[in-house]
Amino acid sequence: MDGILQHFRKEEQPFVELVQDWVREVEDLYSPKLTGFLDPRERFIVQSVVRGSGLLTAEHGGFQEAERKRLLLYPDYYAPTEEDFQIAVFAIRYAAKFVTLEHPAILGSLMGLGLDRSKFGDIRLEGEAAQFAAASEIGAYLEANFTSAGKAKVRLEEVGTPEEYIETDEEWTEETRIVSSLRLDTVLSSLLNSARQKSASYITGGKVKVNWRVIEQPSFELNESDVLSVRGYGRFKVIAIEGRTKKDKIRLVAGKLE
Repeated sequence: MDGILQHFRKEEQPFVELVQDWVREVEDLYSPKLTGFLDPRERFIVQSVVRGSGLLTAEHGGFQEAERKRLLLYPDYYAPTEEDFQIAVFAIRYAAKFVTLEHPAILGSLMGLGLDRSKFGDIRLEGEAAQFAAASEIGAYLEANFTSAGKAKVRLEEVGTPEEYIETDEEWTEETRIVSSLRLDTVLSSLLNSARQKSASYITGGKVKVNWRVIEQPSFELNESDVLSVRGYGRFKVIAIEGRTKKDKIRLVAGKLE
């Protein structure tokens, strides 16, 4: 299993090793293992490590079409249920007449409580309504301590049924792209239909994130399942890398969030 490390970036290797520990734990105890909330790239890594081990995975993020989800690693005898994922969805109540809540303020206040990012799932906003998913084991702590977001005084109220959850209307448009390499500036140039030099300036200017982290190196190599966000242009993701063309170019399937 250690040979799998070579297939991932250096900075991802500690997470790969953690996943390997999870796999060994499930194999040794022959019982399921629940992760925290993982982003799409992290879930791709988990599934890559688990593949071939004989174990299975299931995922759930609370909301339908959630971006961040908890994964359950389990032996083939086990039949997962929704309760296994231990997710609670909370509504944020506040004086909407006087203040507007935004995603960064909510996430910043949650992180300010000293809890790890893996304890929280998606944050959803719709008009004056705001909701977020969290690990149910920290529910009581959140209700007692999450009392402000930005300039707003807030209180939490657990949402009773999935029918009350805020639904996303996000749609990804898929398109096949032919690129000369998987360098960030090269792929970004294709996605934005712009000159490579201009794409490189966005990157070095701190306007580009890969998997929610600012990347300032144009030569950064992209991998399958990477999510890109470009300030002013929206979000993209590398859905699949389908191999090379006869002219030795790389064919990839990319998605754009509409």
